[in-house]
Amino acid sequence: MAGIGGGAGMGAGIGVGPYAELTFDSEGDVDRATQGTVARMEATDVLVFAHGWNSDRSTATRLYDRFFAPFPGLVGPGVRLGYVGVVWPAMRFSDEPIPDFDAPGAVAAPAAPAGTALDPATRRALDAFWPGRQAELDRVARLLEERPDSAVAFIEFGALVRELAGVDAVATAAAPSVPAIFVDDVLEVCRALTHALVEAGAPAGSADEPGLALGGGLRGLWGGAKELLRQATYYKMKKRAGVVGERGLGPVLAEIAASRPALRFHLIGHSFGARVVSFSLRAVPAGGRYVKSVTLLQGAFSHYAFADRLPHDERNGGALRGLHGRVDGPVVACHSPHDSALRVFYPLAARMAGDSAGLLGFDERWGAVGHDGVRAVPGAPRLSLDAALREGVPATGCVSVDAGSVVRRGGAPSGAHSDICHEELARLVVGAGRMGR
Repeated sequence: MAGIGGGAGMGAGIGVGPYAELTFDSEGDVDRATQGTVARMEATDVLVFAHGWNSDRSTATRLYDRFFAPFPGLVGPGVRLGYVGVVWPAMRFSDEPIPDFDAPGAVAAPAAPAGTALDPATRRALDAFWPGRQAELDRVARLLEERPDSAVAFIEFGALVRELAGVDAVATAAAPSVPAIFVDDVLEVCRALTHALVEAGAPAGSADEPGLALGGGLRGLWGGAKELLRQATYYKMKKRAGVVGERGLGPVLAEIAASRPALRFHLIGHSFGARVVSFSLRAVPAGGRYVKSVTLLQGAFSHYAFADRLPHDERNGGALRGLHGRVDGPVVACHSPHDSALRVFYPLAARMAGDSAGLLGFDERWGAVGHDGVRAVPGAPRLSLDAALREGVPATGCVSVDAGSVVRRGGAPSGAHSDICHEELARLVVGAGRMGR
C-alpha cells in the first residue's frame, strides 16, 4: 500500500517532536515504512492518538498538532515523549463543525451549497469512501439538492443508500438481522431523523426553504434523508474502526513492544478512534504491560463494551469485556452532555439491528461511552474533570470523567463531539499515564 507517513522529526505540520504517523488501510494493513519510523523513535513514553471522523490526513494532522501542543510543558524531567498520529481511512461529513478549525475545504474550494445538498468536500469524501459508486452518488446528490416533494423519490433514495451501505432489503442466512433503519418505511425513518436533527439544534425552516420542516409537504424531510446517508457511512465505519484496531494497530504495537520492551505506550482515541485504540487491546498478549494508559475522548462505542455481563442480557458481555485488564494503568472514558452526536444520533445508529420500540427514544442499551461513561463495570468510579485533575485517577481499571466543563462547544448536528483540544484533557492523559512533574 502507498505510504503517507511523516518522518520522525517535527514535520507534517506538527509543532512537537519526535512525531511520526502510523498509516493503515481499511483492512488494517499497516504501511511498514511508518511502522519502522515509530519503532526507531527515541522516547520513553509514546502518545498514540487515533482520530475519528476525519476523511483525510490534513484534518487529522491539524487535530494532532492542537492536541499535542501542551504536552512538552506538562511532563516530568525523566519523561521523553514521542508522538504518533494514527491515520486510517475514516469519513466525516464536512458540515460537522470542529471548534477552532477553519471550515474544511475552505481554501481554494467553492462555497458549500445551502440546505441539504452535498458540499464539494463531502462529495469528494464520499467518492473516496465508496469508490466505483459514482453513478449512485450522483443520483443521491441530485435528490438531496432538488428535494422533490415525492414519496417515490424518497423510496428511490432509500434504495440507493441501502445499496451503498451493502445491506439487503430482506434477511438472509448470511445476514439474518437487517438494519431496521435501512429497511423500515423510508418516510418514517426520514421523519424520525428529522426530529432528531431538530433535537440536536439544527435550524428549522419551512417546506420551501433549506431548513427542516416537520409539517406540511415532504420537502422538509430531506434533512432527515441526508442524515440517513450519514448513518450509512456510520454503519460501515463502525466495522472498519474495529478492524483497524484489532488487526492493525494492536499487532503493530505488540511487534514494536517486543523489540523495545522498555517503551511505554499511552493510547488516545477520539470518536471512532476511541474504538480503534480499544479494539487494539485484543492484540495485547497475556502478561503484556506495555500499554500504560488509555484515554477515550467522546468514544463512539457502547458504554457496556467493557462489561462482563450486560444488564439487559446477563448471558452475554460487552465486545471488550475484561480487556481493561490488559492495560497496565487506567482506562479513562471522557464524556460530555453537550455531545449531540452521541446523545442523539449514536443511539439511533446503535439500534440498527432493529428494535420494536421504534427508532427514537433513548434506551440505556444503546448508550455511547462518550455520552455517559463506562457502565456495568463494578468499582469503576465516576469523577468530574476538576476532581480527576485535582485528585488523580485510579492506577488501574476503568474510570469515567465528565469533561462537560470544557467539552461544550459546537454546532448542529454534532454539538461538542469534536471539542477536544483543551489543555485540561492533555493534563488528564499525563495524569493517567503517571508522566507528570
